[in-house]
Amino acid sequence: MSRKDDVREFLITRRAGITPAEVRLPAGDDRRVPGLRREEVAVLAGVSPDYYTKLESGTLRTASTSVLTAIATALRLDDVERTHLFDLFSEPEQLKHQTQSAPVLAESVQRVLDGMTTPTLVYGATQDILGANALGRAMFAPLFDAAQPNMARFIFLDSRARDFYGDWDLACSLTAAMLRYEAGRDPLNAALTAVIGELSTRSPTFREHWANSDVHEHRTGRKTFHHPEVGAIEAAYDVLEMPGQHGISITTYTAEPGSQSAEHIALLAISTTATVTT
Repeated sequence: MSRKDDVREFLITRRAGITPAEVRLPAGDDRRVPGLRREEVAVLAGVSPDYYTKLESGTLRTASTSVLTAIATALRLDDVERTHLFDLFSEPEQLKHQTQSAPVLAESVQRVLDGMTTPTLVYGATQDILGANALGRAMFAPLFDAAQPNMARFIFLDSRARDFYGDWDLACSLTAAMLRYEAGRDPLNAALTAVIGELSTRSPTFREHWANSDVHEHRTGRKTFHHPEVGAIEAAYDVLEMPGQHGISITTYTAEPGSQSAEHIALLAISTTATVTT
């Protein structure tokens, strides 16, 4: 998909999600679109309808910070969507996020992971798993059956993912949105483009979620996993960015102390210790 298409689909889907009532505009009787019209967004942003039409169609290569800020406000974009909008109107060569080579996890970072007592994974922008500690490998055991574990490929292409995730549809939605966000930040990343292309070709579910044009940046939240050996694990996840290495993040998973999920993680820890000592 071209940058022009990305711009058009993102802006169309954002205005489609806002009703006139939400921005105190009359709905009218002849409304044929599910959300705001182009001219209504233009009025809210303080630009001419012709200018906004050109911008939404992707025929404008750049736009000023003030205009993009006004449009982001008019469309009620959150901070992640706002960042994505600005990325879409940046020249690829000007983005500071470009990936020049495949990311590699430093040995010192792997030693830190090995010393952690919570399940921990290290992700790249392409959803490749770049590193993990033993407990992280045990918790996501089905994922590590692949020679190069990749969270997106597992979610969309491995039939076991439906049972592994407590809310598989949400996992699909967030993963597609994360890939789109990264594609906006790093449009020259060939590896990222290849993953998106593969999933678009092989997974109808991915195509469905990708068409929503949603963007998401993983930060913190809760997920439920159905581990094939120990059962359900409800865990909070927290994402830590690696300074100076865009696209690489460390994600930890923790359970409430004393909960059944914490007991299940403890069982995984015992099994990994037994494996190491055997």
